Amino acid sequence: DVSDAVTFLVQEGIVDPERVCIYGGSYGGYATMAGLVFTPELYRCGINYVGVTDVALLFDSMPRSWEPMKELMKVQIGDPEDAAFMDSISPIAHVANIDDPLLIVHGERDPRVVYEHATKLRSELKKHEKEYEWLVKGNEGHGFSREENRLELYEMMDSFLEANL
Repeated sequence: DVSDAVTFLVQEGIVDPERVCIYGGSYGGYATMAGLVFTPELYRCGINYVGVTDVALLFDSMPRSWEPMKELMKVQIGDPEDAAFMDSISPIAHVANIDDPLLIVHGERDPRVVYEHATKLRSELKKHEKEYEWLVKGNEGHGFSREENRLELYEMMDSFLEANL
């Protein structure tokens, strides 16, 4: 678990607890959001790159090519029919816990983690008056493949990290 590793590294004196940012893409984006909502005291900022924010939405919007894996995903993740459980593990339901700046990065044409994850997150952040930055590209999918978009992303990440760490 990422937060357990951070806690261990801080306790060992290896990591400065005032300079920890969590960043990840896809499942790593989910891990980023889980870190920010379930253990907000550990982080100073987060970068969610095409990350899952609503686990039930992941099931509802999965690409056709994932259908053969749906039953296995129910075992690994949980039954999407169990709304209470889905809410308990979905960062979108716990946005009020975020106490650090967040950078949201997404492609509007993402077939795996659909763009709605990002827009729902942004709406919840606004509702709870949370600090965030936003980088969305209409010509990208599950990750940025165009060089100009990657350069913009890395420049924005550099500025974000400099400002928040």
